[in-house]
Amino acid sequence: MAFVNLQNVTYKYPLTKTPVLQNVNLQVNEGGFVAIVGPNGAGKSTLCYALAGFVPHFFKGELSGTIEVAGMESSKSTLDEWVLNVGLAFQNPFNQISGAKYTVFEEIAFGLENTGVPREEIRPRVDEAMKLTDISNLADRSPYSLSGGQQQRVALTSILVMRPRLLVLDEPTSQMDPIGTREVFGVVRKMAEDGMTVVMVEHKMEWIAEFADRVIALKDGQILLEGSPSEVLTSDLLTEHGFGISRYTSTAREAKKRGLWKKLTLPVTLDEAVEGFQS
Repeated sequence: MAFVNLQNVTYKYPLTKTPVLQNVNLQVNEGGFVAIVGPNGAGKSTLCYALAGFVPHFFKGELSGTIEVAGMESSKSTLDEWVLNVGLAFQNPFNQISGAKYTVFEEIAFGLENTGVPREEIRPRVDEAMKLTDISNLADRSPYSLSGGQQQRVALTSILVMRPRLLVLDEPTSQMDPIGTREVFGVVRKMAEDGMTVVMVEHKMEWIAEFADRVIALKDGQILLEGSPSEVLTSDLLTEHGFGISRYTSTAREAKKRGLWKKLTLPVTLDEAVEGFQS
């Protein structure tokens, strides 16, 4: 059975009439790196909340279907049990900073302290996680003195230090520059290669194409497309349904109309575009 298994999941927030997720079926194998793309209002963040157990345990509302992670079913587990396997990094890192600690080091250690990790294990785990995300130099800084991109790294590190089996990321690089974005994608890719399962919501198609194993295109709470990055991210259906696409894909598509693109497939990354135009 798949490590992540969603079967016919439909969810409606309290006091609303229209479900934000409708009959979603999603299976992810352990160690997989799946990217979720879609326009605003597609239900991407709600899908993250469902995977993280916030739906239905925190947001309530009406949920049907089954959500399983690591053999556990969400509706039959408490949130305390669920978060031992699943870590969620929010889109806005400010929402994830506890406000209870004065330094970045203490902030990252906070979750370990709350789950009873022995004191002698906490420092090496925090040091290792900060080194992984390249924020060791921020250890003694206040989380509130950091830039948005630095706060996002702190939020991600706070999740990684807990060593969840499923890592759920809701636009974790939205406030980062291209260098920071590449570094974070590289970290997440390494975690997947080491066995952690990753589900990431992102808009940066070029990076998704380079690092993700599989892409899910979500539209109006339903899965529109599913497949490899090259299959999904170059599909005409994306532009027809209001999705953003890679600048390289759009350029090559226009070049193809003018007879200047000869390859059968369209590019998603810069390297693919350069190779195609050179040939």
